[in-house]
Amino acid sequence: MQIALAPMEGLVDEILRDVLTQVGGIDWCVTEFIRVTDRVLPRSTYRKLAPELFNGARTAAGTPLRVQLLGSDPKCLGDNAAYACVLGAPVIDLNFGCPAKTVNKSRGGAVLLKEPELLHAIVREVRRSVPSSIPVTAKMRLGFDHKDLALDCARALAEGGAAQIVVHARTKVEGYKPPAHWEWVARVQEAVAVPVYANGDIWSLDDWRRCREVSGAENIMLGRGVVAQPDLARQIAAAKAGQDAGVMTWAELQPLLAEFWLQARRKISPRYASGRLKQWLAMLTRTYPQAVELFAVVRRETNCEVIDALLGVNIAPAEVSILQTLEADDEAFSDLR
Repeated sequence: MQIALAPMEGLVDEILRDVLTQVGGIDWCVTEFIRVTDRVLPRSTYRKLAPELFNGARTAAGTPLRVQLLGSDPKCLGDNAAYACVLGAPVIDLNFGCPAKTVNKSRGGAVLLKEPELLHAIVREVRRSVPSSIPVTAKMRLGFDHKDLALDCARALAEGGAAQIVVHARTKVEGYKPPAHWEWVARVQEAVAVPVYANGDIWSLDDWRRCREVSGAENIMLGRGVVAQPDLARQIAAAKAGQDAGVMTWAELQPLLAEFWLQARRKISPRYASGRLKQWLAMLTRTYPQAVELFAVVRRETNCEVIDALLGVNIAPAEVSILQTLEADDEAFSDLR
């Protein structure tokens, strides 16, 4: 069984990937999508969104990283995939599942599920463009506004050269509303000869057991569930092995929160750092009552020094001056997203 950490744009960045993979149980992770339009993106884009590439394509905990590309131009995607491989990407993943309106309007993500022939052309071109030793994988939903083309899309991906397919078991229109249709994962697996991963609505051990029973999938991808319960992958891996990993307590989570905040302070401008912490805390409230209390304290707090004190994090004066320069860098880079 493989357990993957889902690519969630604006949430699972390099910092959260680093922190979550420290907990254990995650076999590989994926970057936030890297949007490809009409050119080969510069090295700086990959350094910003996939800094692990410059550290052996692994998180600090040693978890392998895949690079995910999003776009609709087969040739341009192929060229960018080839460049990402030059930079050290061990696997190229293609995004056919993003439900964001802005992404879909620019012909990216889930809207491409209306065009199975284009999916095939994209995967085929990327497969042709990268070394044969580099796997090409894909993530899809069950469709845009209906599921009628789900199996056609899956076949198009597999026949184009996708070595694995992750299925988020909902359509774009269904968004993240429960339930995830795990029975469709089983149908996709029957339709293709490559491994299929189940994704969607796995929030607990019991959810994983039900998903496995309904979908028949041994491999899974965890998204919001592992963000809300950071040891979920470790619990599932232990259960699969017939063991009990126990449950991470709030006290055990504290060093991870402090590490997350320390990295956020060092890598994100002060204007945005507190928002990233609040975003994660809001997810943690699903699992930890103590997170509800902490979130209530920090939700309107914008002073990073106050949050430093709350979490017991010390930032050196020299680091503060460096952090202030990140403001302009973040604003300049936002145009690329």
